[in-house]
Parts: sequence; structure tokens; C-alpha cells
Amino acid sequence: MARVWLIPMTVVAVLGCKKKEVQSVVYQAVPVERRDIVVSAQANGTIQPDTVVEVKSKASGEILEMKVETGATVTRGQLLVRVDQRSPRNTLNQAEAALDVAKARLQNADAQKRRSDELFKSQSITEQEHESAILSLANAKAEVINAQVSVENARIAMDDTDVLSPITGTVIAKNVERGQVISSPTRDVGGGTVLLKMADLSLVQVRTLVDETDVGKIRPGLRATVTVDAYPNQPFTGEVLKIEPQAETLQNVTMFPVLVRIDNRNGLLKPGMNADVELHIGRRDSVLAVPNAALRTQRDVSSAAQVLGISAEQLAPMMEAAQKVADSARAASSRTTAAADSSKKDSTAASGQRPAGGNSMQTPDGRTIPLPDGVTQEQVRSIFRKRFSGETLTAREQQIMQQVQRSFGAGGRGGPGGGRPRATSGGDFQFGGNYIVFVLRNGVPTPVMVRTGLTDLDYSEVVSGLASTDSVLVLPSASLVQSQEEFKNRMTNMTGGGAVPGMRSTTSGSASSGSRPGNGGRG
Repeated sequence: MARVWLIPMTVVAVLGCKKKEVQSVVYQAVPVERRDIVVSAQANGTIQPDTVVEVKSKASGEILEMKVETGATVTRGQLLVRVDQRSPRNTLNQAEAALDVAKARLQNADAQKRRSDELFKSQSITEQEHESAILSLANAKAEVINAQVSVENARIAMDDTDVLSPITGTVIAKNVERGQVISSPTRDVGGGTVLLKMADLSLVQVRTLVDETDVGKIRPGLRATVTVDAYPNQPFTGEVLKIEPQAETLQNVTMFPVLVRIDNRNGLLKPGMNADVELHIGRRDSVLAVPNAALRTQRDVSSAAQVLGISAEQLAPMMEAAQKVADSARAASSRTTAAADSSKKDSTAASGQRPAGGNSMQTPDGRTIPLPDGVTQEQVRSIFRKRFSGETLTAREQQIMQQVQRSFGAGGRGGPGGGRPRATSGGDFQFGGNYIVFVLRNGVPTPVMVRTGLTDLDYSEVVSGLASTDSVLVLPSASLVQSQEEFKNRMTNMTGGGAVPGMRSTTSGSASSGSRPGNGGRG
């Protein structure tokens, strides 16, 4: 990468007769180049099963057999534990005997009912005796039904002594052993005894805590890379499952739990493993980019210009010219987008299709996106302001917000920086901004308005304002600029704005040999 070094020679006046060398500040001119920008958030977490099931027995009693151990992979319906069957078997035998008695009573009541009908026809018995026979038959039928239910319940209780696997998965914990007496959750108010814990380890998840400054950039579906100490050279791919709504405070830092789901069909990931998670927030391939150190805001552009030797009188017209260039570029971009949209509408109308939306809005980076039917640009901006101020959106406003974000991520043309988002969706409005950079134009530092996109904290994507032939000036830090300004003001106050007594200016930047001794100034 070609570098141009600019060394402004600043004459430093120092009190005293001692000679002092000039403190020179070196600036670097960095060409605008194409590069890949990847933004990710780093976090730590622990591997957890995606689904965990506690296995309990509906039957109470002593455990006679344990068919599995921890780590065993079982299928749904497989026998896990067998409980003592003596008490359920006795109950079943009693219920079956009671059913036989109920059936015999039903037969007897049915025969008496038939005889009662014949005798009532011949008027040999009274009407009350006939009704009593009918009632006895109904009671006998009810007893049979009650006995059948009791038998069915006793048979179910008998079957419950064999504890079967509720899912296909792995036994991750065993809480009881053979010979232990357990209680049933259907009879014990304490919830019963947990026999085993099972999990489906074909899907696992990582629960990690993300700082609140980064959680706004994360959404369900984002791709994530997970690494564990057991397999340091084998990363695992997952995706964000959800972001918990309740924050947690860790060492006075507000964090939000984020769940990342990972496909674990090969079974390498085990519950409890420590994991490093990298959440892929955004990516731009081969886009124009500039160092973040070259970006200036309206607040510090004056001090940066002063370091470059640009006076306030010179800076004002430069900034006006830069603003006009930016406005012209934005207007040209809008006209190009409007022409493209018009051509698209004409082709849609010619094909007999109905446009997706009647209105559209222009984004800060010059793109035009369609709006839902009946929604105006003013309504969308009002919703954005309401959201950023922390107010709660209505259901309709949330729906509009989602539609606009989908349009933002799917439609619109790319900016002059080139490159389209890859593996990202409609969250780009959270990145970038308007900045000022100083560019070498014909060897002269010139301010230029730029619009940036995705940034990795070292470089920022250039959406508009620069070309690949430009070079931006990487200026010193704000603290250095401020210290130079403070030194200049201090010298001005000491000398009243004139020359330093006992000193005379030289073009070489060093003090005269006839100066009086004194303390040197610090820059």
C-alpha cells in the first residue's frame, strides 16, 4: 500500500536562550482500497441440551431393575426402569374379581326384570314392584361399568411399573439405584421422585451473555461460529435462536442472554462444555473502505484542519463546497434510483402485475425502498423516532417496522462503495453515518463529506463520497491535537500575541543564539 508522508514544519517559540528542536507531527496519506469487512460479537457460554426431560414413575414402590446407565442412547418406548409390581398386581386381581361379580349381578337383575315384565302384564305384581326391578337392572349396569373402569385403572397402574423412555435421546443423569423406594408424582404432593434425566443431544444450544451495546445488532437467525476447548481446530456452525427479554447484571454491566442453537448430529458436543461464540453480525466483500482514524465529525473537523495548516477562514468555504458536492451526488443518486423505479413500474404495468407498494422512501445511503400500502415516509420516520426514544410501538407500528426492515435488506441499489450484504438482512440502518475525511486533491488537503456503512472498528465501508483513486489523511489523535492547541494558546497568552521577548523568528525553526536562558516550553 502506497503511503505519502506529510511533515508540516511548525515553528516552536520557546522561552529562554536554550535551543530546542522542532516537534514534528507525521501524517499518513492512505489510499482508499477495497477490502472485506466482517463485524462480529464475541461471547462465552456453556453447551446445554436443547431439550431435557425428567423421567418419573407413576408407580410407587421399590426399584427392581435399572436397565440403563448414564450416556446410554435409547429410543422412545424402550424399558428404562422396572418397579415392584406386587401391589399393582393385587389391585388388578381385585378389580377383575369385582368385575366378575358385577357381571353376575347384571345377569341376575336382567332375568328378574324380564320376569317382572311378564308378571306386570298379567297384573300379578304392583307397578311399584315393577319399577323396583327396572331400577335394580340400571344399578347392575352401573356397577359393571364402574368395575370395568377399576380394572382399566389397575391395568394402567400395572403397566406403569415399567418405566419407558419418553423420547429418543441420551441418559445424562441417573438419580436412583436398584433397591431404592420411590414415590409417584400422581400421589405425592412433593412431585415424586426423579429417576433419570434425558436429553436429545442431536441439537444443543449455547446460552451466552451479550453486552447491551451489541444486543441491538443481534436478531434471531444470525449465523454463529462456536468453538470448544475439546476441538479447538473444529468450529461448529449454529444460528441465534432467540434473545431473552430479561436482562441480567454482571459486575455492574447489563447483559442479555442469547441462545445459539447448534446441530450436533455427530454427538461431539457434550453438555457442560465451555464454548466461545462468535456472532456474525454483518459482512461486506470487496468494498471501498477507509481507516476509522481518518473519519472526522463536525465537532473535531476544525482542530483537524488546523493541524493540517487550514485556517478557519479557509475551512468555511471548503466545507460549503464539500456539502454542495455531497448534495449533488445525493440528488443524482435519487434521480438514478427514481428512473430505475419508474422503468421497473413501467415494466410491471406492461406485464399486468400490480406494484408491491404505492409509496417509497429514500434511505440515508441513497437507496429507495418500497413502503407498504397506505404507509407514508413521514409515518415511517415517526415510527423510527418513537422506537429510538424508547417508547412502545403499537402492533400496527411493529408490523410496519418489520415490513420496512425487510424491504431495506432485500431491495434498493448498492452505493458507490460497491458490494452487497452477504448473509445479512434488514439491520443495516444500525450501522454507518455521515463523516468528514480530508483527501489529497492535487496535493492539497481537502475536506470531503462521506457516508459510511459497516465498520469493524478498524475500517469502515464507504457508501458514498470517495473513489478508489482518492487518498485519505490519517490524522493524529484528538488528544495530540488538543495538546498542540493548548500549547499555542498558552504561548499566545504569555506573549500577548506578539513575538517572544529575546527571540527572533527564523525560517529554520530554531531559537536564536542570542536568546536568554530559560525554561523550554512543552508542546
